[in-house]
Amino acid sequence: MNKLNRAIDRFCILHPNFGIPNLMLYVVIGNVAVYLLASFSSAGMGVYSLLAFHLSGLMHGQIWRLVSFIFVPNVGGTFALLISCYFYYWIGSVLERQWGTAKFTVYYVSGMLLTMLGTAIVSLAYGNLSIPLYGTYYINLAMFFAFAVLYPETRVLLFFIIPVRMKILAIIDACLFAFDIFSYLAAGNIAGAILPVIALMNFAIFFWPELCSFLKREQRQSKQAAHFHNTVRAQQRQEQTAQQTQGFHRKCCVCGRTDVSNPELEFRYCSKCAGYRCFCSEHLFSHVHFTDEQP
Repeated sequence: MNKLNRAIDRFCILHPNFGIPNLMLYVVIGNVAVYLLASFSSAGMGVYSLLAFHLSGLMHGQIWRLVSFIFVPNVGGTFALLISCYFYYWIGSVLERQWGTAKFTVYYVSGMLLTMLGTAIVSLAYGNLSIPLYGTYYINLAMFFAFAVLYPETRVLLFFIIPVRMKILAIIDACLFAFDIFSYLAAGNIAGAILPVIALMNFAIFFWPELCSFLKREQRQSKQAAHFHNTVRAQQRQEQTAQQTQGFHRKCCVCGRTDVSNPELEFRYCSKCAGYRCFCSEHLFSHVHFTDEQP
């Protein structure tokens, strides 16, 4: 996986002018245009069928299907379409700025090609060349994972109201992928199940180094948090023992005031000091941090 990722990076470095600037803008505009065309056209959903990818159409010379299927919207309703297009454009633009136009274009095009390849394999396996592929729903949805790996703590307004961290949305996104995959498999729909799997594979190829770094960082932070809480609990047990003999629970390491002598003060632990010492509210942010060398 790392070798493939490095090969892609090498190609993008050697071909910096490769790609389509603002690719997601064209995808979003195409989705909205096709939706409006289907809504106001007498053909209705027939517009989607005309643009969908399938082997039968290609064999009849309808080569536009190699590209046109990405403009087929995968959500119903005007509001849902606008919300999804907004998020897809925003996340795609951020990824393009982070990676560069060349790598983002390769990412999106490779997702398209793999999705078409998966559909073609399933069509040949079932002997049905008319199995259609509508849109790039899972490719777009996988971009939430990409954004969450790069910016896990970024807050977005869900439905423009509820602030949610991107890593929480990524967890919800993972649940949607898992639900769809198991639902398709339970129904015996291999063609449906292969699309989300391919989108995840495409994401993993391009984000393997970042994904490994993200998992290591989350594991390290979890260990640090667990160590801090364990140390605080041990400190609290020590203070409970001291309270039995000295009559207080917490004592400031700077001024020596306690929760008994000054009940109006709040006492907190500092995670940056060796030993996780306790400080009153007046010295919590103004004290000099204790180190291992200090008594």
